[in-house]
Amino acid sequence: MAFSSESVTVNGYTYRPVGNGSKWEYIVFVEGEDKTAEKFAAVLSISLSNIKNLYDEKYDRNSFIKNVILDNILPSDIYIKSKELRFNADEPRVVFLIKFLTKTDVLPFDAVQNIFPDRTKDYVISVGEHDIVLIKELGLGYDVKKIEKLAKSIADTLNSEFYAKVTIGIGTVVDNIKDLARSYKEAQVALEVGKVFDTEKNIISYENLGIGRLIYQLPTTLCEMFLQEVFKNGSLDNLDRETLLTIQCFFENNLNVSETSRKLFVHRNTLVYRLEKIRKLTGLDLREFDHAITFKVALMVKKYLATKNGKN
Repeated sequence: MAFSSESVTVNGYTYRPVGNGSKWEYIVFVEGEDKTAEKFAAVLSISLSNIKNLYDEKYDRNSFIKNVILDNILPSDIYIKSKELRFNADEPRVVFLIKFLTKTDVLPFDAVQNIFPDRTKDYVISVGEHDIVLIKELGLGYDVKKIEKLAKSIADTLNSEFYAKVTIGIGTVVDNIKDLARSYKEAQVALEVGKVFDTEKNIISYENLGIGRLIYQLPTTLCEMFLQEVFKNGSLDNLDRETLLTIQCFFENNLNVSETSRKLFVHRNTLVYRLEKIRKLTGLDLREFDHAITFKVALMVKKYLATKNGKN
């Protein structure tokens, strides 16, 4: 049976094609051969055609966004394709990389999509068996704290509703679609650096990585040379657990002797004795700001090397 764009009546039913152009993919039919049946068939045909176009457009948008974040599309083609898909390229957006650490009864993609059902603004993309990218369109007034709060809310929802334990890396906010690939890479770096320096956190923002981001980008040979120069006699390995805990607490309390001694439940003179012992072993007086910075960086470099070498 051949169809034009007009309705056809056969054996008590009115038929009308669905689609665009010369190739029709679907047919709707309504019982009856009168004008009312013809109107209903026309309305159904137009409605279903629009729904199909929106679905196809959404599918194409997701594929397009995935290619953008994975750097699989030329920068010159991004604007052309975004116009074809009627995609607003100049909205502020941020990339969340959500890594699932536990198995769930639902697929990670479905779990995240359930939280963000608005598929016209937010895009959920699977980039691995356990890794999901959420590209969130932001309104006005968003800052790092609000974005981290949103990430925490996502993690809490996934845990409470799907019993999923996740870590989330957050890239920087970008104002143009072409920069989404950069934000995605930043989210990846945030997770990698977080595994080394912020193991107790499950929300890690690229903007808050601090010096850890710099250390992570250094060659291991340069890091080893730095440790050898700072601790010429290998004195860092000579510090016992109690001394290392003292150093950590001293840093956490901003090099304040009184506050640190209170937190450690030791007399001030005891803490001063320990700091003096550290100075004799390492040549670094943690009460001096420059020495404290060097020591802090050295501890981070040592931890980074231990991770690279597969040590705990």
